Amino acid sequence: MLLRMMAISSASLALLGSTYLGAAQAATPYDGNWSVVIITQRGDCDKAYRYAVRVEDGTVKYGGDGSFDIRGKVGSGGQVQAKISRGDQSATATGRLSAKTGAGTWTGKSPQKQCGGRWEAERR
Repeated sequence: MLLRMMAISSASLALLGSTYLGAAQAATPYDGNWSVVIITQRGDCDKAYRYAVRVEDGTVKYGGDGSFDIRGKVGSGGQVQAKISRGDQSATATGRLSAKTGAGTWTGKSPQKQCGGRWEAERR
């Protein structure tokens, strides 16, 4: 009887442990912290910007403090669509993430400027 109770307890602990570990895993393979550099190739904008980005359940969010708003989605194959805005300035980005890196293009505008270029990301 004692052995049977120990076996049931062990099985319960194993199930509880696997449930806990499963909950701790990322909801998508792209979830986590990313560092994204946006490089200007067209227009009169700053040469580069770097952003801390967080992906949670496939949703792209700004990962730092400040007045930036970053919103977007990462598809199941790593396809990225995002919008970055601050005041009257905004940019859209498209591209793809892999397990550790990503790349794509962006275009931006404000009342005074239009710019564009590429972006690169790496997992942190």
